[in-house]
Amino acid sequence: MSKLPGNAGVPLLGDKSLDFYRDPVLFCREKMEKHGSRVFQSRLLNRPTAFVCSAWAMKELLCEKSNVFLKDPTDVMTNMYGDTIVTTNGKKKNNCMHGATHLASSNSAYKIGGPRCVYTAFKQLGTELVLGLFLNVHADKEPELFQKIAQLCTQHWHGLISAPVNVKVPLWSSGFSVASEARDQLMQIIKEKLENEAQGFVGSLRSLPLPGSSCASQHLLLFISALIPKALASLLTSFTVALSGNNVLLQSLTDADYLQGVLLEVQRLWPPFIGGRRIAERDTSLAGFHVPKGYGAIYISHAVHRDPRVFEQPDSFVPERWSARNAEHKHFLCTFGSGSRNCIGMKLTDFFLKEACVYLLKHYDWCLDPPSQNLDYKWLPVSRPANPPTVSFTRFGSGQN
Repeated sequence: MSKLPGNAGVPLLGDKSLDFYRDPVLFCREKMEKHGSRVFQSRLLNRPTAFVCSAWAMKELLCEKSNVFLKDPTDVMTNMYGDTIVTTNGKKKNNCMHGATHLASSNSAYKIGGPRCVYTAFKQLGTELVLGLFLNVHADKEPELFQKIAQLCTQHWHGLISAPVNVKVPLWSSGFSVASEARDQLMQIIKEKLENEAQGFVGSLRSLPLPGSSCASQHLLLFISALIPKALASLLTSFTVALSGNNVLLQSLTDADYLQGVLLEVQRLWPPFIGGRRIAERDTSLAGFHVPKGYGAIYISHAVHRDPRVFEQPDSFVPERWSARNAEHKHFLCTFGSGSRNCIGMKLTDFFLKEACVYLLKHYDWCLDPPSQNLDYKWLPVSRPANPPTVSFTRFGSGQN
């Protein structure tokens, strides 16, 4: 086996985490060009790490060798959410998610005027959906509780991108400390719901044979505050921006297969999250390169989705590719991971996304307002244009926003 291209550097001084987090897309692009390889090594979070930017290597990492490359038990996700089916290694169980996609959509959830910051509007929509579905908290019925939970979820989420340093002194608290306090408050609200609610998902969860007294509350915390609202907001923002003033609107409305191609292309070009990280449990190989035990491995979804060996014109928005050359290549998307440990909320997010997009296409026309905006993306912690775009929506037949 060959040595991984690149250099992992020396501990601490050779760490490239700041360079990566500053601009992960540029970081990977420069390394790929320098080493002539879509798999290379560097030092991330002070650990020698294999960076996977190849579609084939991603499949090897997440599918063929999922029993070799394991979740990191010390990562921030585990610190912030505890022991859940997302953070635990081993066989994943999805029982608690069966049937969760039977949420009836309310038209009020899609009331959009203009011009609006679409990312904010869609994040509100995602929050309404998950809190209504999983916790029986509805913005129109319990507005104060809804706003409190939404604010706490935002504070808690920021713990995932904060240094895991729990410091609190007069007049100042670290971001991780604020996130930990938000988590404690959310857990208290969730526990009260579990004790008092007999209906809906939260009521059903109590009857499941879950291990441990805190298992149900930890999973509810995961469902309401983790990734679904952010993923939905990111993908819907990219969808509205990509189709703004685009003649594919009419075709995607009348052709369900074409709409599916549009949504796959949105996921391919603008995945909500930059990727995922694993740790090598033993000496192994990846894409023909030797990976020593203890090495990290991170797949970069943005780069995987633009691997030119799989996707011709990798930087172009081409929905037609999914009914032609790439018709059988959906498995090369890692928007929500891949393999046995893919995202537990993948089907639910896909359901929400399609419902929202179909509703928008049936009822609205829209355009960027103002027409000229800076749409350069930021990729962490959630991908979206760095300057949140504003869009005007006009309801069909009304002439009104």
